[in-house]
Amino acid sequence: MPLTSAGILMYRLDQGVPQVLLAHPGGPFWRRRDEGAWMLPKGELLPDEDAEVAARREFGEELGAPALGPLHPLGRLRQRGGKWVEAFALAGDFDTAALRSNMFELEWPPHSGQRASFPEIDRVAWFTLAQARGKILPSQSELIDRLEAHLGRGG
Repeated sequence: MPLTSAGILMYRLDQGVPQVLLAHPGGPFWRRRDEGAWMLPKGELLPDEDAEVAARREFGEELGAPALGPLHPLGRLRQRGGKWVEAFALAGDFDTAALRSNMFELEWPPHSGQRASFPEIDRVAWFTLAQARGKILPSQSELIDRLEAHLGRGG
């Protein structure tokens, strides 16, 4: 069975213009990638865990701040690798300088026998919806459209 993750697409209005908060994955694989590499903060659901609970937990772990406020469901989508993502929109603000991501460890350089630690998220940034469409993973770009539709309905 494919894995399922849950995440939050935080948004704000800056002088009436919608912006979204996207996260850039840490680690050596993503270091030099920018366009099409950003994503919403998300993580794997635990067995029998509620998607909203998981999304809030992962936001806190990956950014170092709680996800406070009502969540609006953006629905599920399937990423290129087969993983499902259950996404939620959250109106809010986040100081990008306050990022405090959890860390992960892997063998680096490969086959060296040495282990190195990397932040799960190495940076976050606010983007307009047009900018976000170029920055976000192609398999998550539909979430920008869903958020735009939500905002157009007065969300």
